[in-house]
Amino acid sequence: MSLPVNPPVEPMLARPADAIPEGDGWLYEPKWDGFRALVFRDGARLLIQSRDLKPLDRYFPELREPLLDALPERAVMDGEIVIAGPNGLDFDALLQRIHPAASRVALLAARTPASYVAWDLLAEGDEDLRSVPFAERRARLAAVLGRGRGGSVDAGLTDAQRSTAAPAIAAGRPSASAVLLTPATDDPAVAADWFARFEGAGLDGVVAKRLDGPYEPGRRAMVKIKHQRTADCAVAGFRWYRDAPGELVGSLLLGLYDDAGTLHHVGVTSSFTRDERRALAAELAPLREQALDGHPWAGWKAMEDEAARRGQRLPGTTSRWSRGRDPSWEPLRVERVCEVAYDHLQGDRFRHATTFRRWRPDRLPSQCRYDQLESTPPYELAQVFGTGQAEPSDPGPSPQ
Repeated sequence: MSLPVNPPVEPMLARPADAIPEGDGWLYEPKWDGFRALVFRDGARLLIQSRDLKPLDRYFPELREPLLDALPERAVMDGEIVIAGPNGLDFDALLQRIHPAASRVALLAARTPASYVAWDLLAEGDEDLRSVPFAERRARLAAVLGRGRGGSVDAGLTDAQRSTAAPAIAAGRPSASAVLLTPATDDPAVAADWFARFEGAGLDGVVAKRLDGPYEPGRRAMVKIKHQRTADCAVAGFRWYRDAPGELVGSLLLGLYDDAGTLHHVGVTSSFTRDERRALAAELAPLREQALDGHPWAGWKAMEDEAARRGQRLPGTTSRWSRGRDPSWEPLRVERVCEVAYDHLQGDRFRHATTFRRWRPDRLPSQCRYDQLESTPPYELAQVFGTGQAEPSDPGPSPQ
């Protein structure tokens, strides 16, 4: 391809927040629950790139023609691939698409066709738009997709469309087109209403973007407000179930990377039924082969003193909570990512066991970092406990 913005491109990311930001200069969008995807078109050539910089085209063949119809001859677009089911967005249907057999993918594409929800335009023709303010990029995207500018940042959405577009998409394909422009509003009250109402349709929450902001690949330059704290974690090992070692998986050992690239043990997830534990034992068996070769925790016993000096947590160590239980663990090649729900952090790890949500085949383990987590600014804790003098305008260094 010969575009002003060529693949691969890291997508711009979002940092978590516990409330919808208000004030001038914000645009709010529903947060879609799908596969993040950048689309590159150069004439007849089309590439759909995943968040982890891999091609997704073979898994969603039904999107090729609609995307070629929707985009100009040369363009780059950012958005999300979703599948709408009878009860809202169906993430499991997306997971089923990551299949090695083309015949299976084709069958699923016909049975549960995907849609592409667009929200940003990175390039058009010979122009690299990443440095252009988002308000202009959004308006140009709306024009590209044939929605018209509409004279507002809502890019042509009427009040009725603004209130019903996302639920309609989540309830089923809203039109003959598989390429859709995400609803948007500059009214925080409308965004709060979306946040309250759209969860039942399978949407994750709300994303807030600065209208004057550039597109910043790889940076958490947007704000996301979700209904529940979740984290994508690298799965680096597991423990056997207490009464069925060798048959049932008891818990998965979770890891997050710090800025230096060190994988820290941050907790476990063990919310599985007995049947799921048995299935996990079989599913993870291939990842046990040669798992210690290059494993970041391979020499944890020898490294224990050094890890303690650096403040790194390692799996399998005895604690006052162990109560005599076997702390041994089985290593896995660090190739899988899972999403877990958690309540809060204590220091640099999850305070309680997490709840397994789903596998994330669209994520790389190296992308599972601390900077995705919500954290309490130091000045908040200092004020609550009556210690320290840090001011809100200078919260001090991040604990990550």
